[in-house]
Amino acid sequence: MSESHQTAFAFDTDKLALYLEQHVVGFKGPITAEKFSGGQSNPTFLLHAASGKYVLRRKPPGELLKSAHAVDREYRVIAALAGTGVPVAKAYHLCEDDSVIGSMFYLMEYIDGRVMWDPSLPEETPQNRAAIYTEMNRVLAALHSVDIEAVGLSDYGKPGNYFERQIGRWSTQYRASETQTIAEMETLMEWLPANMPADDGRIALAHGDFRLDNMMFHREKPQVLALVDWELSTLGHPFADLAYQCMQLRMESSGVMSGLGGVDRAALGIPSEEQYVAQYCERMGLDGIEHWNFYLVFSFFRFAAILQGVKKRAQGGNASSEKAVQMGALVSPLARQAVRLIE
Repeated sequence: MSESHQTAFAFDTDKLALYLEQHVVGFKGPITAEKFSGGQSNPTFLLHAASGKYVLRRKPPGELLKSAHAVDREYRVIAALAGTGVPVAKAYHLCEDDSVIGSMFYLMEYIDGRVMWDPSLPEETPQNRAAIYTEMNRVLAALHSVDIEAVGLSDYGKPGNYFERQIGRWSTQYRASETQTIAEMETLMEWLPANMPADDGRIALAHGDFRLDNMMFHREKPQVLALVDWELSTLGHPFADLAYQCMQLRMESSGVMSGLGGVDRAALGIPSEEQYVAQYCERMGLDGIEHWNFYLVFSFFRFAAILQGVKKRAQGGNASSEKAVQMGALVSPLARQAVRLIE
């Protein structure tokens, strides 16, 4: 990581240690902080303290899009999910006082697991690959089965048609961070509202970025220890999470993003999209999913809009990763793939 990039996210560790000693039971300084690479949005740090290892996630410094980087929402959701069937890290403390490190942050437990970045799982046997995909499917179904009232999250999202709200939100965010005219994005912003299925009333806790590399796996077993990166979570439509994961698996592998487009899944022991969706339906007691194509198109559009924000931040110099520029280059290809689904 370049020195200037590192400095942009630096903070006073002595001041932080003092604050955490006062607010987190059993916390003992001094601390050192190292920034995790990867992740496009909320800078994340590993803290080494006298009392052990912790993870800190903060809002990035600088001018930010309204409603983006809501680390307080992330903290709220992982705290609420403690003790449910959804594996999450233990949440310790949320600090809303910007004067401590320069922006809002929260502290959670450090989990010694492994993160797998490539969905083709090159290091694994076919049997392990199948087990890992089954486990992801299980976690997704567990998430969508959470009783939102019981965990105190019934006001975690707005009522009404989720897709209508999301298409509106991401069209607005896209316009706010637009750097050039992309014909395919214009097509999608017209097609999506015109082809939206009637609201079926399904509401679940939706992760918003459900994918392989947002899970910490056990080092030896195909077991998820924690689902992480809840920044885009809300009360939403469960099929949006499922379609988003399937969208990612459809993508071709590029320098910054790995997909399974053009990969022989059967040979690898990885379920096909049909099998993965069927597995989910079985777990959720569903006969199948209507309007699947719409959910996929929506996912491509939403992801392209998110990456446009990453691109804009990179141009403004306050993106949290140097990969941001390469991520921004994916906006057009994603939009093209979505338009192909419409055609």
